[in-house]
Amino acid sequence: MPQPHPSRRATRRWRLLLVLAVVVVATGLGAVSTNALGAGDRFEGLIRRIDRLITGPVPERSTLPTIAVTLPPVAVATATPAPTPRATGPRPTAPAATPTPAPTPTPLPPRVAVDFDSVPDPEAVFSHQADKDWCAVAGTQMMLAIHGQAPTHDAFQRGLATRVREWESWQDSHNGNWGPAAMALALEAYGVPGYEIRAYETRADALRDSARAIKVTGAPVILLTWRGAHTWIMSGYRADADPTLFPDATVTGAYILDPWYPWVSNIWGASDPPGAFQDAAEMDRNYLAWKRPEGDYPDRDGKFIAVVPTIPLTR
Repeated sequence: MPQPHPSRRATRRWRLLLVLAVVVVATGLGAVSTNALGAGDRFEGLIRRIDRLITGPVPERSTLPTIAVTLPPVAVATATPAPTPRATGPRPTAPAATPTPAPTPTPLPPRVAVDFDSVPDPEAVFSHQADKDWCAVAGTQMMLAIHGQAPTHDAFQRGLATRVREWESWQDSHNGNWGPAAMALALEAYGVPGYEIRAYETRADALRDSARAIKVTGAPVILLTWRGAHTWIMSGYRADADPTLFPDATVTGAYILDPWYPWVSNIWGASDPPGAFQDAAEMDRNYLAWKRPEGDYPDRDGKFIAVVPTIPLTR
């Protein structure tokens, strides 16, 4: 079935929104603007449902894959086995051989704790989400700002939010709108390529690999927190050793920019200001394995999801 031309869809959308605006004025603009008795939330939900009716179902098209990452197990030292006894007696004489000197191993630097943050001024790149459902939009905006590709004001965020139909897919988000693939595609569209979606079996693996990527590229990571419902920007970390040198390094917490700030969630509590350090307990509480109520995601369910840089940041 042929799809309406984008310009015609936009015209129809704005006509419907105009009708809605008239209805709002007639029924009480003040109730919507102040969200009295939830009127504002209901109005926003109505707009989203009408928008979906206009644009049609979520397209089943290919998008960026979710890459399963299994980090190699950390080697554990074992006791040296006892030598095997040999038979005694005279040995045949052999000509003396010139011994080959063994190569001198390169010593590792000392194992010391690491405190690293790739964003020196988090407030300068912070964007609060302008809508309660726009954490991914604001998170993408902050990523672009960190890379020097976008401003932090609301006007840009609202424009970015309208482009989601260019990148949405059923595989990425069953209910449309912003999934991790849409975020990575938006970053690429605005001049920040090289981000890929990774899925990890454990939180420790996800944080260790994210910390390694941040240290190598100097660019932040997107964490899908709250079981995949929310977006955090991980700009740095603390660890008991350098994760680029020690594969068994333990990340003890992360520096986070949370687009929800300064709002308070009735489920997750108060959010923290940009650049706040979230210790291991806070990461355990907020960074949970993916599980979405709208359906199954075989590549993500039960795993910890991150959108990770592969190209060094250049400002």
